[in-house]
Amino acid sequence: MCGICGVVGHRPATPLVFEALRRLEYRGYDSAGIATLVDGRIDRRRAAGKLDNLQAILEAKPLAGTTGIGHTRWATHGSPNEANAHPHTVGQVAVVHNGIIENYEELRDELTAAGRVFTSETDTEAVAQLVDFHMERGLSPQEAAFATLQRLQGAYAIAMIFADHEGLIIGARHGAPLAVGFGEGEMFLGSDSLALAPLARRIAYLEDGDWCVLRPEGVSFHDARGELVERPIQTVALIAGTVGKDGYRHYMEKELHEHPVVIGQTLQRIIDPVTRQIVLPEMDFALSELPRAVITACGSAFYAGLIGRYWLEAEARLPVDIDVASELRYRNPPLTPLGMGLLISQSGETADTLAALRALRAEKQHIVSVLNVEASTMGRESDVVLGMVAGPEISVASTKAFTAQLSVLAVLTIAIAQARETISDERAQHLLASLLDLPSRAAEVFSRQEAIQAMAAVIAEARDVLYLGRGICFPVALEGALKLKEISYIHAEAYAAGEMKHGPISLIDRDVPIVVIAPSTILFDKTLSNIQEARARGGRIMAFTDAKGAERLRDIAEQIVILPDVDAFVAPILYTIPVQVLAYEVALRKGTDVDQPRNLAKSVTVE
Repeated sequence: MCGICGVVGHRPATPLVFEALRRLEYRGYDSAGIATLVDGRIDRRRAAGKLDNLQAILEAKPLAGTTGIGHTRWATHGSPNEANAHPHTVGQVAVVHNGIIENYEELRDELTAAGRVFTSETDTEAVAQLVDFHMERGLSPQEAAFATLQRLQGAYAIAMIFADHEGLIIGARHGAPLAVGFGEGEMFLGSDSLALAPLARRIAYLEDGDWCVLRPEGVSFHDARGELVERPIQTVALIAGTVGKDGYRHYMEKELHEHPVVIGQTLQRIIDPVTRQIVLPEMDFALSELPRAVITACGSAFYAGLIGRYWLEAEARLPVDIDVASELRYRNPPLTPLGMGLLISQSGETADTLAALRALRAEKQHIVSVLNVEASTMGRESDVVLGMVAGPEISVASTKAFTAQLSVLAVLTIAIAQARETISDERAQHLLASLLDLPSRAAEVFSRQEAIQAMAAVIAEARDVLYLGRGICFPVALEGALKLKEISYIHAEAYAAGEMKHGPISLIDRDVPIVVIAPSTILFDKTLSNIQEARARGGRIMAFTDAKGAERLRDIAEQIVILPDVDAFVAPILYTIPVQVLAYEVALRKGTDVDQPRNLAKSVTVE
């Protein structure tokens, strides 16, 4: 949520900052701005809307200077207009900020009483006002920043520049990510490594409570007490060329077509292709001795966790609790000591999931995280990181990360089942073989594009859509409904198919398409009965099934997408792909902003 970039060095800052902001567009935003130092004074350009608006302003009125900060804002406090856009400039300081200052009203009241005048509706301006207040009383930029940070409550990542202090940026983090990039005679600050990728290959991450002082020759890190500290520097492999659209119309379209490769690469990382043995990171606990697991995540990652629960309970016979992360820590559930806290996040910075991680650690759970960004805050705070190889996911709506998460959870399930001796070696090898065959089956999905497009033509005309699934395919229905809502803005709800007759059946008429996920597994007959109930009430059935299922649905379903035959264990991974493609095709017909849907952010780093 929101994006930050800062540059201090010898090159013009504005073009470097602007291109970094381009790379942060995926996070979701509604305004943007850049501030630099020009002959010792702070100058800035801001615009509501997309970066193209800011670019037009910069072309008409260029912004010089070699010290600068930039920001893409996702509105929380105050409307998404130019007055509320970052950077906020007050007197001698300009500030950009991700997160929420929870005590900003208290600070605002104090500063207003002291005679200071606010010009925006944002919580961020309180930070700038307080820093400038301290500087007016003779404090240096470092002293003013430190004094201000001691007053702030909430989650934040902050970058500041100061009038008459060329070559100086101060950054700080508490609960929201911030990274420092190392260059030659220049330094960089960014809200994630993707922003810094074309600028710096060596990166250090601030830890919670840290603040840093950047100058062209280097950086000093300070902890929450102001003491000098060292932070490890790591080399990032990500390069600028990995995030292009490669000829596709949208990032989401590209990322959908990357499903087969992502599944294959993720599996190859944790399954030895020669011996077909599972290779997991070292753990300081025994999988065989786990008494229970708690899974938590947000959004699509939570639905991946639901599928993981089915697998772990069915194959490993491991009792599993699951909660959305924003509820887990407030529910205060009784937890079995030395259980497994299993957390799932694409970014590794999701605020609610990170808070749940810390709550689980306080309850003496072994922390295992499934992450796409292993160097994230969650990665650094986990006992074990199970990395997926999804690569950068730019589209706000998660696609390939979901199947990568499922691939990791499937292999982890088999490993735990083997450790607990709940499956035979033959069963384990069969499941692993089914997984390793999955990339080729996933590639076949895109040969069904025409059938998916025909289904999309019907869905695009609807105001409401129902998704149904049973057993392990119910979470796939949830994922399908979420994707449709996210990028097409059509209201969609998913139900366990057996629950339809307990209320949702009253919604069914000719104007409400019903999308059914129905592989011909052990629950197919049950699902078929539910489909017939819907059909009898005029429901328009849109089915994803296999060849065997299609034969039985031919006279019932209006539209059928026939998918490759796969083992029931891996069916939820395969069936996820076409329901995501369906949402994409519907969004194309609706003409919505596929990659950056309204009101959404890629990485939600506030509660």
